[in-house]
Amino acid sequence: MTAIDPATYDQQLEEKVVTLEERFQGLEHPPLETYPSAPLNYRMRAEFKVWQQEGRADYAMYRQGEHRQAYIIDTFPPGSTTIAELMPPLLEQINACDILRQRLFSVEFLTTLSGEAVITLLYHRPLDAIWEERANTLSQHLKTDIIGRSRKQKVVIGRDYVMEQLQVAGRTYTYQQKETGFTQPNARVNEKMLDWARQHSTDFGGDLLELYCGNGNFTAVLAQNFQRVLATEIAKISVNSATYNFEINNIDNIEIVRLSSEEITQALNEVRPFRRLRHIDLKTYQFSTVFVDPPRAGLDDDTLELLRRFDNIIYISCNPQTLHDNLVALDSSHRIEHFAAFDQFPYTHHLEAGAVLKKRLSSKVDQAE
Repeated sequence: MTAIDPATYDQQLEEKVVTLEERFQGLEHPPLETYPSAPLNYRMRAEFKVWQQEGRADYAMYRQGEHRQAYIIDTFPPGSTTIAELMPPLLEQINACDILRQRLFSVEFLTTLSGEAVITLLYHRPLDAIWEERANTLSQHLKTDIIGRSRKQKVVIGRDYVMEQLQVAGRTYTYQQKETGFTQPNARVNEKMLDWARQHSTDFGGDLLELYCGNGNFTAVLAQNFQRVLATEIAKISVNSATYNFEINNIDNIEIVRLSSEEITQALNEVRPFRRLRHIDLKTYQFSTVFVDPPRAGLDDDTLELLRRFDNIIYISCNPQTLHDNLVALDSSHRIEHFAAFDQFPYTHHLEAGAVLKKRLSSKVDQAE
């Protein structure tokens, strides 16, 4: 991470964009669309180590590549305004109470644009009734929900989730975000990503297959552009949140199943039946589009082969290198129609990227012949 200085934000973003464009020089693509972040207070979630010394706890962080030297911090400029407001009084209350402080080794914040928050305190000791009593007092003092975690133990004071509201094209989408579930950390950039994907799929029609749908972040917004959506996700906590999110947003054209990308590929190829698909007739779907937002490792060969079937591919990537490798593999069957960079993590080398691909009228192999 470079120095967090709003005066240098535009420059550091430009350097990342140049690096991204250089990486994709060998692929034909349209001009890159760049979506910046706010220069401060952009992270809705954050995790801090707790440095214990001489009966006092302090927030601490490690620089990338350094795991032995902890740096005490008082503030965290990337954190949301809610995180900034909660950090000082939380630390004050922890240091005022030995029950809350002893063997505490980490603090996690999960917040929303509207100011909701869940604070998770992680301990190297069991949590008893006395701890729960003190945590209740802490929750009332901070007016926020508290979770205590230790080995094989979870104590919830209030709720273990927040309700985020995102604005996309004049519509409000409400999302349950669980404490341990994956969520996009930069809410304002997330809104831009959602609207970008929505805009560039308005005329696709047909049905949508989504892999790695998480809590339904993209699914809920994209559903309006398709007749039906089949979404897959392997993590049970995310499946439950996604199901809930579709209900509270009054979206009724989505089916979600707990399958990996490998398993849905097998199902579509009729390699074997899956009990979790017994209520779904895959043959009735007319898929025009597939949406993928894979882990940093990108897509495996079998999933890439699956994607070649679709007229349209929407690909969101947290790793431009694996995105590049996957798009090279798809270049014989699809061309890049839209290409974008989303600055989810200012002042770091990380840059989220997105691509919309359309099937070529004939493959490059056919053209060569």
